[in-house]
Order: sequence, then C-alpha cells, then structure tokens
Amino acid sequence: MFLVLSPVQAVAFLLIQQGVFGLYLGCSFAPNHKGMAMFGEDEKVDFLRRRSSPSRNIRGNWFTDFALGGLNYQIEHHLFPSLPRPSLRRAQAPVRAFCEQHGIAYHETGLVDSYVQVLRHLNTVGGPLRPELEY
Repeated sequence: MFLVLSPVQAVAFLLIQQGVFGLYLGCSFAPNHKGMAMFGEDEKVDFLRRRSSPSRNIRGNWFTDFALGGLNYQIEHHLFPSLPRPSLRRAQAPVRAFCEQHGIAYHETGLVDSYVQVLRHLNTVGGPLRPELEY
C-alpha cells in the first residue's frame, strides 16, 4: 500500500478501513448475542439450552446470509461450530423442530428488530451510568 500511496494517504486509508471494518464486525456480531439471557457458571443447564438460549437467529434472505457471513444462524453455529457456514441454513429446520418438540426456546427475529433489541438492551444496562437521564 505504501508503494502506491503517499504515506499520509496510506495511513488515512488504513484508519478508515479499520474503522469501517470494526463497525461492520460489530453490526455482524451484536445482533446475535446482545440482550440475550445468560447462564451463570454454577447453573446446571444442559448443552442444548446453554448453546441456544443466549443466541438469536436473524431471519432474512440470501443477502442477509451473505452480509452476516452465515452467522445469522447463530443457534446452529453454536451447536455445530465446525459445520461450514453455507450448511447452517440446512441445519436450521431440524434444530428448530427439535427445540419446539422439547420446549426449548428458539429465538429468531428480523435484522432491523434485532438492532432495536440490541439498542434497547444497551440503553437499559447503561442507564445507571447516566443518572442525569433518570426521571
């Protein structure tokens, strides 16, 4: 990069690229976990519940799959971490059916709604840090 750009342009490019990439990663990872129930280490919870309950799947289409890199199937990803991401979509129906059959929560929402849930959660947990906003 420093061979084709001036040092100032190269540093500016790197800073902008890293900032945009960080925002992209945050927008990819946050909707799947933030605001979900968490279990304590001492709580006795079976493997399936420990993997599925603190996760949220994001409904969408091929573009959502592409933009989120397949991580919109977070429940399946947590259950089968070595499963190739393109295969997570096919694992969704049997996993959902199994969860329903055994009364296990299976959280799924749309992309925009997932960001709304994340922002509400962050507002709730950050509220005590902003006493000037308390009424």
